[in-house]
Amino acid sequence: MRYRRGWGLRDCTFQLPTGRISALIGPNGAGKSTLMRIATGLLRPTGGSIEVLGEAPGKRGTNRKLAFLAQDKPLYKGFTVEEMLKAGAKLNPDWDSGYARRLVREADVPFDAKVGTLSGGQRTRIALAIALGRRPELVMLDEPLADLDPIARQEVMQSLLAEVAETGMTVLLSSHVIADLDGVCDHLLLLADGRVQLHGDVDDLLTQHRILIGSRELVLPDGVVEARTTGRQATVLARTTDVPGWDNTEPSLEELALAYLRSTKKVAA
Repeated sequence: MRYRRGWGLRDCTFQLPTGRISALIGPNGAGKSTLMRIATGLLRPTGGSIEVLGEAPGKRGTNRKLAFLAQDKPLYKGFTVEEMLKAGAKLNPDWDSGYARRLVREADVPFDAKVGTLSGGQRTRIALAIALGRRPELVMLDEPLADLDPIARQEVMQSLLAEVAETGMTVLLSSHVIADLDGVCDHLLLLADGRVQLHGDVDDLLTQHRILIGSRELVLPDGVVEARTTGRQATVLARTTDVPGWDNTEPSLEELALAYLRSTKKVAA
């Protein structure tokens, strides 16, 4: 996808695994929202091709088995929760009213409450109920946790995990708060500068990398992603197994992602 100011996405080749929760990670301007808007058919790519659930998006509107929740969670503030659910039923042929209403009850949100009076966490739960009421096979969530406090983020993630376990749907979840994704997402898609920098099963990627701590005089191993020094000590993240002479630990998802993002930023600079 090319804009007047430059590339929004390029060299972006990947496939999402079915029935999994994939983390979409990247800094502002990395191309995350552009990717999701192309997948929904809201944007038409200037090159390449994309298939969503076996179809090219945009030819007949958004795929009926795809649900997309944008960062601003577009809800009508003057509507009650009940009216939002009725709108969902009118706009979606495969709407599951009982399922959507159950999600609202589990969120403990009154049906007669105006959307504009709800807290950020409550609005997110209602927006998720609307999205999931379509009974989608694929759900794309663009920064759904951005405006929530830690407790609300945890509640929303637990609710999402429960629905994935129950329905087996595929989820692509974009978030700046990488720590929220650790232990939740089992697949990673990392974007920077409009390109895919890293993707694959989270467990495999963590196993393939090591955080190495040792003297700055030691020879750096192959596969270094990022190296930092403080005084006489060097801290390295490398795509390697255990290296003699270094203290070795497996990185967390946050440590792995941040190292790749920092290294990409240095290259771009």
